[in-house]
Amino acid sequence: MIRFLSLILAGLSMPALLFSQSVTSPDGNLKLTFSLGQGGVPHYSLSFHEKPVLLASRLGLTTLSKPGLESGFNLLSAENSEKDETWTPVWGEVSSIRNHYRELAVTLTQPGAKNRNLTIRFRLFNDGLGFRYEFPRQPELSYFNVVSELTEFNLTGDHLAWWMPGDYDSNEYLYTTSRLSEINAFEVFASKEKGEKTQAGEYVVQTPLMLKTDGGLYLNIHEAALVDYPAMNLNVDRKNRSLSAHLVPGPGGVQAHLQTPAKTPWRTVILAEKATGILDSKLVLNLNEPSVIGDVSWIKPMKYIGIWWEMHVGKSSWNYSDTGNLKLAETDWSKLTPNGRHGATTERTKFYIDFAAEHHIPAVLVEGWNVGWEDWWGNWKEEVFDFVTPYPDFDVAGLQAYAASKEVKLIMHHETSASVTNYERRFDRAAGFMKQYGYDAVKTGYVGRIIPRGEHHDGQWMVNHYVRVARGFADRKILLDAHEPVRPTGLHRTYPNWLACEAARGNEFNGWSYGNTPEHETILPFTRLVGGPMDYTPGIFQVKMDYYQPGKKEAVKTTLVKQLALYVTLYSPFQMAADLPENYNRFPDAFKFIEQVATDWDDTRYLDAEPGDFILAARKEKGTGTWFAGAITDENARTLTLDLSFLTPGEQYQAELYLDGKEASWDKNPMVYEIKKQVVTSEMKLTLPLAAGGGAALVLRPAN
Repeated sequence: MIRFLSLILAGLSMPALLFSQSVTSPDGNLKLTFSLGQGGVPHYSLSFHEKPVLLASRLGLTTLSKPGLESGFNLLSAENSEKDETWTPVWGEVSSIRNHYRELAVTLTQPGAKNRNLTIRFRLFNDGLGFRYEFPRQPELSYFNVVSELTEFNLTGDHLAWWMPGDYDSNEYLYTTSRLSEINAFEVFASKEKGEKTQAGEYVVQTPLMLKTDGGLYLNIHEAALVDYPAMNLNVDRKNRSLSAHLVPGPGGVQAHLQTPAKTPWRTVILAEKATGILDSKLVLNLNEPSVIGDVSWIKPMKYIGIWWEMHVGKSSWNYSDTGNLKLAETDWSKLTPNGRHGATTERTKFYIDFAAEHHIPAVLVEGWNVGWEDWWGNWKEEVFDFVTPYPDFDVAGLQAYAASKEVKLIMHHETSASVTNYERRFDRAAGFMKQYGYDAVKTGYVGRIIPRGEHHDGQWMVNHYVRVARGFADRKILLDAHEPVRPTGLHRTYPNWLACEAARGNEFNGWSYGNTPEHETILPFTRLVGGPMDYTPGIFQVKMDYYQPGKKEAVKTTLVKQLALYVTLYSPFQMAADLPENYNRFPDAFKFIEQVATDWDDTRYLDAEPGDFILAARKEKGTGTWFAGAITDENARTLTLDLSFLTPGEQYQAELYLDGKEASWDKNPMVYEIKKQVVTSEMKLTLPLAAGGGAALVLRPAN
């Protein structure tokens, strides 16, 4: 149902101050107020239960040509509406999503700039706010260049924040927990971080930014539907407790090149009185457009294994030879001397296919199958890969037939080495090669400095590239998992073949760096995953790296059981069983959980949580009555209570509990566990003891 109430004030001259208009959320708890103040500068504010959440905050944009779109406005019109609908996602955490909001669309005009028009559209949900700038087609505004966005989020106090440094090229940081007044991104970068990173500033942080007020209100600031525009970081004014937009720049200092009609992404603010409310929110998804793919019957969530982790732990290599300084078009790869460590061989791939078939894993990813890995990284090289030529020891046609005989699919890997112009030139042929050899899913990668030179991973040009790739694969009925892309903003609703992204610090860092902290996975659902599912690659059983190289200090800072629980607490429809098959064969009873756990859900319940501390969640498998539950903790041992009231009343369930062993801890004894079975009902509560850095994982299957 849509209701309209229009207030048309065209032609009226506004006083020096003030015009204001408010809209409330459907439940009446949130109130958004728009005002046009001194000098025709637009502002907005937000309150919750009549208490301020965002103080008067500026809106507007500066442009290369003057005047910009930041002041000198009069009100042209203000329109209110309401929408209440329920829609069905192709896949997801729940089987249906309610989209209920009230909207205020304010159209402003600039008399001093030949009456150019700008619309600011606000949508107020029960759990938060989304707003964006819209630029109608008009004679006086056709092409323009955004130099900066002035959007502010003026907070009410020195909130507790879970943040990572603002960066134009990487999301692969650990999170810091501090007050806003204590944020210093340069200190974090200088002390620990390295790699292909381009820091945005000393007091700049990335979104999604998670906040908690002293009054116990949880806030999350991000963006939705990022298309044809750079990603937004946030400047932090530590003294005034204010945040403002910091867009990723493009070459020449211009942040966005736009042509009307145009619109920015939505700026989002999610609010919750309990931490679980942030995890439950579907606000970001609701602000994205519906699927543009007609037939979605081919889009299926899946689990997979792959030739991948063995490279990270040093057991094998992506490259076939150790010869360097090779040119793609001039090299006879069959004449190179093999290094003897190449992982993506025909024989090794068949081993993974056999394991997948035996354990009902639908697919196998193979990295390092194609020529070019000898000098692929660090050289800012244009012609790196052609995406169609296999190494001499990888039989593409033979493996296609072998996998088909075992009813297993192969997943393609396209590492671009950030040479994106090269990938775009070769995209059609690469995608055709995939279809020819039966690859229906692809993992892309963008490690390195972007080509075209001067562009950034999270800038406007690359944002448009990621969407082009998603569309291109959708046209060919190919599923996409993007690594090293811009952080997601809910576009998987519009392109449901875009199953997952990395866009954060994943499990791979535990193989060769100082790794991820025990709290890392308890923060990700409140930050990175607010925008969409992550290919975190859980399931590492051999958590200490000295198993591969004696004396090696690196380790996965979790217990084995926590790795199981991550399949429930870190949502993804594209879940990897990331460890080596040999390690899974050492723990067959624990691997049974990975075999069973679903990747698509009818219902999800976030039962208890606190960012940086713990998460307890339960999910109901799509089309069945089986529930899976997962609990994880940070470096502190704790006991959680699992209330089973979400189960169907009157039914009995056979519960399998995967628990940390009595002496378990992430640092001293991470691989001990126990498995219990018992009959449970909805009236029961289970006590879950979690070791330091540990977890618990449960299967709850109807007894009948």
